Amino acid sequence: MEDIKSLLLQCPVLAGLPVEGINEAVQIVRARYFDEKALICNKGAQHSSLMVIAKGSVRVNSISSKGKEVTLMIFEAGGWFGDNVFSPGMPRIFGATAHTDVTLLELPGDKFRQMLAKYPQSYPVILDLLSRRLWSAISVIEDDAIRGIEERIGRRLLLLAEYQHNRPISAQSCVVKVTREHIANMMGLTRQSVHKVLKKLENSNVLRLQYGSITILNPLKMEAYLKQLE
Repeated sequence: MEDIKSLLLQCPVLAGLPVEGINEAVQIVRARYFDEKALICNKGAQHSSLMVIAKGSVRVNSISSKGKEVTLMIFEAGGWFGDNVFSPGMPRIFGATAHTDVTLLELPGDKFRQMLAKYPQSYPVILDLLSRRLWSAISVIEDDAIRGIEERIGRRLLLLAEYQHNRPISAQSCVVKVTREHIANMMGLTRQSVHKVLKKLENSNVLRLQYGSITILNPLKMEAYLKQLE
């Protein structure tokens, strides 16, 4: 596996740590391996740890008492999850499943929080990232309440692009690893309605459909296109 220190340096939530902090993180991290579709953690679990994706992808989800899974987000390598690590004693608000074979770097909650207390300069970066996630959640609620299906799907693809590539959108094309089925599941829509909208967006030259992924040709252009629909 790639050098653990290099992998941690690429993780946005650790970007505020000095070199000494990253070196300490290397000492407490534990590599974990999961096969595709394996359960990583359950919603409501009390266990607290920060998970950094070293390889593969993870599907963050919620599963009903009847076993129905709703996908909330799909994270790729370099992404992170385990937000309850910042709120000790609080249960996990979502579960996680290996979307592909995946390698995770786990930082135990208690040791991770001790490290943050030692390096408080890391807090502004963490607060910014948590605020962005809160903003994203509120935006999704707003989209569901006031926007049409085409806007909702387009905006969700842009959101997925930001989280899968760990950077704000730009004019540079990007590939979003998601299927029509996952979009439908994520948004409570039918696969047919999702396919119809995606074909319309493709015909508008803002994206290109491939098997298992979608290429957004110019995210800023797509964002402008969606604003015209408001």
